[in-house]
Amino acid sequence: MAQKYELRQMNQPKPNPFDNALEQLRIAAEYLKLDEGLHQMLASPKRQLTVSLPVKMDNGSIHVFTGYRVQYNDARGPFKGGIRYHPNVSLDEVKALSAWMTWKTSVANIPYGGAKGGIICDPKHMSQGELERMTRRYAAAIAPLIGPYKDIPAPDVYTNAQIMAWIVDTYSTLEGYMTPGVVTGKPISLGGSLGRDKATGRGAVFCTVEAAKVNKIDLKKATFAVQGYGNAGSFFAEILQTYGAKMMGASDSRGAIASKTPMDADKLIAYKAKTGSVVGFPGSQPISDKELLQMDVDILSPAALENSILPDTAKGIKAKIITECANGPTTPESDKILHANKVFMIPDILANSGGVIVSYLEWVQNLERIGWSEAEVNDMLEKKITGAFHDVHAASLKHGTDMRTAAMIVGVGRVAEAVKTLGTFP
Repeated sequence: MAQKYELRQMNQPKPNPFDNALEQLRIAAEYLKLDEGLHQMLASPKRQLTVSLPVKMDNGSIHVFTGYRVQYNDARGPFKGGIRYHPNVSLDEVKALSAWMTWKTSVANIPYGGAKGGIICDPKHMSQGELERMTRRYAAAIAPLIGPYKDIPAPDVYTNAQIMAWIVDTYSTLEGYMTPGVVTGKPISLGGSLGRDKATGRGAVFCTVEAAKVNKIDLKKATFAVQGYGNAGSFFAEILQTYGAKMMGASDSRGAIASKTPMDADKLIAYKAKTGSVVGFPGSQPISDKELLQMDVDILSPAALENSILPDTAKGIKAKIITECANGPTTPESDKILHANKVFMIPDILANSGGVIVSYLEWVQNLERIGWSEAEVNDMLEKKITGAFHDVHAASLKHGTDMRTAAMIVGVGRVAEAVKTLGTFP
């Protein structure tokens, strides 16, 4: 009998993520005074692919998974974007993520467009063999659309370097020659970049450091909480604590915790690796996810999934700075509430762009057959993302807007200029 997957039940209805993305685009388009035709072009994905993936499960049955790849815009360079494995993957989610990736690469000012992919599955209940067979089937299905000069996938939620390695092998087998540059986020042995594993969290920390300067917050005295103690969230915590900041709360898919005394980020990483969750960490108390988001801390990082901060939650947020390690965690209505409450938002398309910046550096290393040290990669990441932060902050001061709107003005503006300059064919 085919394996069955249950979708996560929501306590309250969540907004459509693509509607959120389109609303953010609409606001930026008004500031940029885009004509209607150009606005419509930027609101429409260039290409959407849905694939059916029959996979033989360990018990001998066949389960047909559904996968997506959305290529949103490539006016500034090849499509770029991660692949996520999650029960709640949907076409609208992937469309939204591909749009955000388009603006993200533009804000970071790297020569990429935006794309995203995903498969509806529950990887936590799949064996390594099942994951490999599903990944290879997906890679074969999207192979005609991807490539080092077309579309370069990368890891995202519940995908990793091993999954990228399977994609490299499948794609290279079909092409007839080894093509490591088809994806980024690969193992180092296959041409992956040093520093890539911590790049998203490290880049978010670099942005937080700049935001603390702007808001006159002493990081040595600052406290923070992280929603979503996965790859990005845990490395964000690990690196931010080296600046002296103290972690007081964290969460993962199994629950949230808080502590009256600072929690060591490295020990929490080790505890989760051993037990599978942050829940039960010595010295902590269980709390609700909403309580975590509304903790009395200086810095809050939503690093889980989209639509985490809904209006009811936003009203009670006490953090002075929000650093969005996740994609789309805050709804447009919540943005208005947070801005009115003078919360300094580092939006996702800026805050978590460290991953795609180092992915770009990995891609360059693959194409040029060169290799940089981790220190060199981290230095280039810091310069690139710090420059992006100040571009966005300057736009925010110029237009008198919040940082999200400013980031969209910068990102959409650069893509719009590229689209206009290219013209339309035929």
